[in-house]
Amino acid sequence: MALTGIIQLGNRTKDLAKIIKPGEIAVIAHEDLDRVAAESLVQAKVAGVINLRPSISLRYPNGGPSVLCESSIPLVDCLSVEMHDLKGFSSAEIDLTLKTVVFVSPEERLDSNVKVWDKESTEEAIEVSKGNIGNELKSFAANTLEYIEKEVDEFFEPLVLPDLVTEFKNRHCLVVVRGHDYKKDLQALKPYIKEFQPVIIAVDGGADALLEVGLKADVIIGDFDSVTAKALEGPELIHHVHRDGRAPGKEELEAFGKPYKEFVSNGMSEDVAMLMAHEAGASLIVAVGTHGTMVELLDKGRKGMASTFLTRTRLGPVLVDAKGVSRLYEGRVRRLDLALLFLSALCVVVIMVFVSEPLRVFLSGLRLTARDLWYSFSDWF
Repeated sequence: MALTGIIQLGNRTKDLAKIIKPGEIAVIAHEDLDRVAAESLVQAKVAGVINLRPSISLRYPNGGPSVLCESSIPLVDCLSVEMHDLKGFSSAEIDLTLKTVVFVSPEERLDSNVKVWDKESTEEAIEVSKGNIGNELKSFAANTLEYIEKEVDEFFEPLVLPDLVTEFKNRHCLVVVRGHDYKKDLQALKPYIKEFQPVIIAVDGGADALLEVGLKADVIIGDFDSVTAKALEGPELIHHVHRDGRAPGKEELEAFGKPYKEFVSNGMSEDVAMLMAHEAGASLIVAVGTHGTMVELLDKGRKGMASTFLTRTRLGPVLVDAKGVSRLYEGRVRRLDLALLFLSALCVVVIMVFVSEPLRVFLSGLRLTARDLWYSFSDWF
């Protein structure tokens, strides 16, 4: 089986997914391709993916290759080529049978062998990765403890909130990250959102995730490296600045030409969003798509979960996961629903009275009987 198409190059998969056209071949350099990045390529309707880094390095069971296999999108690893080698090349021919790829430009051709990922090889590699996860866990835990020791004191220092226009006091808050199962969780939460009208904070690309399901953020926070200009129309913009002065993404944000405010705190932007909501007085914080497991954090490229652990320690029971809320909310009968059901039944009865002659006669007979009984009792007294 062979696949030929125009190629688009991108060192950052999530940025490439925004510009690549349906039917084109994505050329990425993404070691341990994660699930969210793979889903963005599926959504972009790419014809195939050429990875210049190992799609599965066997360090841990990353889910990206499985997502592409399930969507019948060919994935091959081409480890002998670097991104700068492909400057000027416009198309590629992938032969899945011969396990080769040929990059084509008007002047030359570049041939290379590739590793083809299919369902069988992906499942086999994931099983091997699961056996190696113990070593990764040790390293992950060591890094977590190291950073906790460095950051714990300043992490619990008072936070200085920006001058927020959005009112958080005694309201529910929904923090949306473009992470695992975000779309499914947002769909499940729509009844909850309709009833409670929570403040919605989007973390970077979470703003576009909301637009995809017909919702809109009240606030966007992060380094603005993965959000589109369309999503910035309307919400209040907060730029995440680290305590040491680092302000990643500031140039990108300023390029949008939108007014913004800064919030200073250490940690990942999703943790900072929760801390801001808590400090602003939110009564409940519901997290959608956030990274809570070691695999999810490794997918994000984090070596530990210090900020995530410290954030959850600080917030305590105020923070709940979206899946828990949706499960508690489904099947719940609201008073308004009961009232509407009663009124609907009453309307049906009234309509039946007006259209049914036997029923009118029966009810009229009951009325006359009740009247006669009343007169009889009156005569007794």
